[in-house]
Amino acid sequence: MTFASRNLAILGASGSIGHSTLDVVAASNGRFRVHGLTAHKHLKEVVEKARPFAPKLIVATDPDAAASIDPSTLPAGTTLLHGADGIQKLVADPEVDIVVAAIVGSAGLTGTWLAIDAGKTVALANKESLVMGGPLIMDLAAERGATILPVDSEHSAVFQALQAGRHREVQRVILTASGGPFRTFSQEDLERATVEQALAHPTWQMGPKITIDSATMMNKALEVIEARWLFDLPPEKIEVVIHPQSIVHSLVEFVDGSVIAQLSPPDMRLPIQYALSYPDRMPGSARRLDLGQSFQLDFQPPDLERFPALSLGLEVARAGGTAGAVLNAANESAVENFLNGKLRFVDIVAACRDVLKQHTFDVNPSLDALLRIDAWAREEIAKWVCT
Repeated sequence: MTFASRNLAILGASGSIGHSTLDVVAASNGRFRVHGLTAHKHLKEVVEKARPFAPKLIVATDPDAAASIDPSTLPAGTTLLHGADGIQKLVADPEVDIVVAAIVGSAGLTGTWLAIDAGKTVALANKESLVMGGPLIMDLAAERGATILPVDSEHSAVFQALQAGRHREVQRVILTASGGPFRTFSQEDLERATVEQALAHPTWQMGPKITIDSATMMNKALEVIEARWLFDLPPEKIEVVIHPQSIVHSLVEFVDGSVIAQLSPPDMRLPIQYALSYPDRMPGSARRLDLGQSFQLDFQPPDLERFPALSLGLEVARAGGTAGAVLNAANESAVENFLNGKLRFVDIVAACRDVLKQHTFDVNPSLDALLRIDAWAREEIAKWVCT
């Protein structure tokens, strides 16, 4: 099989998805090439990791980090750009075939928007883009002829399973959740949960923010919202099931009762590579499922009382409008306060619900309105913490 080489722009190269993407590139035998990278605080680290890939562009989004870089230490042939203008130049570069949107949190919305506006294929790992502005993002993609391919393991699994039938034949989409480190904790245990316990994920190695989201199950709430817009599904057709082994990454049930699932060991290199090589498949470095060993697959319904984030996510998916931007911003701020010891674990979702109730709902916001309400929600969490 012939496979034309594809040039990548990796937004958020210092995070776990960025690192895994570089692993995929290194193992691709030249099928993927790094054209450009972006970094924020960890710019020096990214510059060092970039050396074997010789990118043409590196974009520094943090002025202090940029000032600390001696241009003579950049990889040979690499140009350093700055800020949002640098991101725009990178994603619009005609040589870039695929933009990997891997910046964590709402900070990734701008890069995703610019890449879609440029009509690129976007390998989307930044779920917050669709949580905040799902209808705006999908409308812009249709207008510009951009393609959005999911990188999150759950949405990649759904995307693959959906190819077994037509959209009108989908009965429901089932997102799997590991249950995180607190799957078996009692409510009393959750009241005393520490940062160290919350960061000890049983199956995935991720950054601190998404690891805490897994512990609260807010990550699954956000994934429900993302799936609602990405796959054009009513929230009533999206469900969540607890699957501790993290081998079945999601399932799609069709109207005839057939259930199609995607299975693999928990390794982000597989969904990343699938998005980069789509519609083709190719050998890669991801771990393989060993069917020569005995193992079991367990499934159980989520406990909505102990993990109220799931119910909140479904409410926001039904509401649309500004609700997603408020929930996402409030959660990001609440998680930061928890990590800094200013908020209890059980207060993360409670604070998000309170801020969501207080906000003035707009059913059809502009991008500027979403950014304004994002800032407002963070201020409200700060007030909530101080009370």
